[in-house]
Amino acid sequence: MADSTAPPASVCQAFQRTAAVDPDAIALRTVGGTRTVTWRELADDVRVLAASLADLGVRRGDTVALMMSNRTEFYPVDLAVQHLGATSFSVYNTLAPDQLAHVLRNSGSGTVVCEARYLDTVRSCGALVEHIVVVDVNTSGTDGTGADGTVLTLEALRRRGPADDRFDFEATWRSVRPDDVLTLIYTSGTTGVPKGVEITHANLLAQAAGVTQVLDFRFGDRITSYLPSAHIADRFTGLYALALFGVQITVVPDLGRIAQALLDCRPTIWVSVPRIWNKLRRAVEDGVERDGDETRRRTVVRAIATGTRRTRLIQAGEPVGAELAAAYAAADTAVLSGLRDGLGLEQVRWAASGAAPTPPATLEFFASLGIAICEGWGMSELSCFVAVSAPARARFGTVGELLPGLEGRRADDGEYLVRGPSLMRGYRDDPDRTREAVDRDGWFHTGDVVVADEDGYLTIVDRKKDLIINEAGKNISPVGVETAIASASSLIGTTVAIGDNRPYITALLVLDAGAAAAFATTHALDPDPRTLVRSAPLIDALATAVAAGNRRLSRVEQVKRFTVVPAYWEGDSDELTATMKLRRRRVAEKYATGIAALYADLPAADVHRPAGH
Repeated sequence: MADSTAPPASVCQAFQRTAAVDPDAIALRTVGGTRTVTWRELADDVRVLAASLADLGVRRGDTVALMMSNRTEFYPVDLAVQHLGATSFSVYNTLAPDQLAHVLRNSGSGTVVCEARYLDTVRSCGALVEHIVVVDVNTSGTDGTGADGTVLTLEALRRRGPADDRFDFEATWRSVRPDDVLTLIYTSGTTGVPKGVEITHANLLAQAAGVTQVLDFRFGDRITSYLPSAHIADRFTGLYALALFGVQITVVPDLGRIAQALLDCRPTIWVSVPRIWNKLRRAVEDGVERDGDETRRRTVVRAIATGTRRTRLIQAGEPVGAELAAAYAAADTAVLSGLRDGLGLEQVRWAASGAAPTPPATLEFFASLGIAICEGWGMSELSCFVAVSAPARARFGTVGELLPGLEGRRADDGEYLVRGPSLMRGYRDDPDRTREAVDRDGWFHTGDVVVADEDGYLTIVDRKKDLIINEAGKNISPVGVETAIASASSLIGTTVAIGDNRPYITALLVLDAGAAAAFATTHALDPDPRTLVRSAPLIDALATAVAAGNRRLSRVEQVKRFTVVPAYWEGDSDELTATMKLRRRRVAEKYATGIAALYADLPAADVHRPAGH
């Protein structure tokens, strides 16, 4: 008889154990609870879909691509593919047909499961796809077969499953091996052609074993899924957290509804990107600023200030003291708990931020409210987290300590190297780039320049390839410059530091859409960014912010000139990936003319200087 206490050998085995804990509990839900799926219903659907996909021809080692928004149907489909020993992975929904063709061909996907709105893209991309399953509309007749003989609805797929005597579900999932490829994560393509990171069941389980020594996952925990499932962050904290730990998922198909979703979900654990944390912070601050009751506004400001004093002492490793502890407890009861409740974060045990540096001021703000956030460092090649610390041990400005189970060391040029059991099997059908990334001794070259303090807390200086080397030969971290400038004003959504082989640092500033709209209303200005960026009040505010950011930088790092981009940047665009990372090469190409103007002897009218210059 199998030992039910032994570590699972596959994600499938982990899911089967988890689903049996409380079959009537809710595993999946939509915002507002308009649709809920219990663990029993989910497990039954996985069984049915596994049999149906097997009847369709999906076998061990095959690859199935998923192209859909965050929705409940994603989970049983992905899990069913896993239970066949096949590889399930997600593609970014914004891919152009030629980009999708590359991913489908490289992955070897013969079957695609998608929403109806992506059907034309899949059909027109030119990749050879044998079967397409559409999850959200009835695109076919009663047998579920489209006019070209390749399209099925999800319901039609469910109906075609063979009888149990022709498909042994138990034997099939139990035969899934630790070294089977669980998923592919395609790099977001900030540089070059996306690479398909092969993550095995063993890799993912090793990642989970390390993470659970740092972060506390419990059956019945609640979290939202709103990042693209093509990204390892959402896969791990959504799909795999559900399967391994029993975390309940609230799916959020529209990023614009995240504030509403938090109030509905009331998460107990939550992971987000800095841009969302910054927006939530600004929402609280703006609400306090707009409060017409001056007495109440001052009470809230004092409460936050009390929390800030406490947070700074904790960060400095100094005792809080009985008087401040009592003042904080009173402030928490009277004010701070209400602010957390207003965000929907009052039940959060821990929260994390990643994908880009989070301004320390934002981390301090939430800690002052009683919401402790830890920054993490993650990479697809290492199955998600590389480093993280529990919020109670987090140090602002660092990404925490190396995940248990991993080894790390610095190369002579400062690049951080990592190895361990969560390291990918390799890049799909790309041995050359795999050898470039993983050396003979098994060290993965992260491409990040990292420093460690005496306690082992890691700080990412920058991407090695992104370091700015100015005309004088000085190495400058663009991320350090960008974080200092962007955190100086809520108006700044994104900063792009420029200066490689240049005499000094300049910057492109991109407005935060929400903050810019509020500024325009307050100053009776046209909110259209093409007009707003030419307004004197806005430029004055930004010039003041850049000067403030410069005061946190060394002289060689300081921004001498800036221009404001007359557009808002959103995720997964020419300029940003879906997780808000800069596509630096594309930005440099797209804004080449504007960047050249920043260094002209006679600056144009749209080139500005920091206040005081």
